[in-house]
Amino acid sequence: MTNTALVVGASGIVGSNLARHLSDRGWQVLGLARRPPSGLDGVRPIAADLQDPASLRDILASLRPTHVFLATWLRQPTEAENIRVNAAMVRNVLEALSGADTLSHVALVTGLKHYLGPFESYGKGRLPATPFREEQPRLDVENFYYAQEDELFDAARRGGFSWSIHRPHTIIGYAIGNAMNMGTTLAVYATICRETGRPFLFPGSATQWTGLTDMTDARLLARHLEWAATTTAARNEAFNVVNGDVFRWSWMWARLAGWFGLQPAPFPEEISPLERQLADSGRIWADIALKYDLAERDLSVLSSAWHTDADLGRPIEVVTDMSKSRKIGFLEYQATDDSFFDLFSRLRAANVIP
Repeated sequence: MTNTALVVGASGIVGSNLARHLSDRGWQVLGLARRPPSGLDGVRPIAADLQDPASLRDILASLRPTHVFLATWLRQPTEAENIRVNAAMVRNVLEALSGADTLSHVALVTGLKHYLGPFESYGKGRLPATPFREEQPRLDVENFYYAQEDELFDAARRGGFSWSIHRPHTIIGYAIGNAMNMGTTLAVYATICRETGRPFLFPGSATQWTGLTDMTDARLLARHLEWAATTTAARNEAFNVVNGDVFRWSWMWARLAGWFGLQPAPFPEEISPLERQLADSGRIWADIALKYDLAERDLSVLSSAWHTDADLGRPIEVVTDMSKSRKIGFLEYQATDDSFFDLFSRLRAANVIP
């Protein structure tokens, strides 16, 4: 029997890379989003609003997926609203599929805010020691990731399917208009620096500049999601998932600068977040896009400075342990500088950057 995947969030950085990977691997793929991508070969687009349970039930009633991959969220102004909205979206999808007797596994993508806390208290207070390990308990704070997990656990008990939780670090991958896209944000920033002569300043904290960190390639995450969904020993488990290398931003920043033909600026005397550096850059980017006839002239579509600042501004070293996956058999590896370079090359090929 052919596996049929319902990828929820198919237009995002995780979902689009996952949908493409599964299609290439011979799966039947249903790509669900409010505005699903139409250009993914082998992926059937499904348009739906996850906040409208009645219409969602109608849309999903005839679908018979064997696997569901939940890879979407909606940012809200407070964590209480994040919990209400994002837990409801998970609940609405799984309730709409409750009659599908074909469903065998549901995977949920969350992230390291499981250990770091939500945006309102990000990286503050008492935090578990690094490297982060899956057996570490939840923080004693409200967190929409925990609420999403609880919805999944309840639905799995009722429906009899298995589950997996996937906690990537900052994700690198190709997606346009994504709210959590450091790679494209830095590509745009580097292009602006090159075109205007501005210094290529690291926008984060001294701890991030000198401390160890890691990241997650969206393509490796896609392979990890398929592995967990099809490996018996990985059922009903939560996993960290990162590339497998570690680096310091003081080294990586020079690597990124070199790709764009820039000299990296020395570490600044005070933090220079991208939201401040790019505050006046909408018109600058529009002029660059016009000069090179680029595909997107709206800086806000390409840049998620707020999220990049949140990651690079953390006051603690963040390293992620992947021993749990390694012991079960997932041995994939991806060099993070190559992840950036692959993304930059694809952005250039797609005429997103010059």
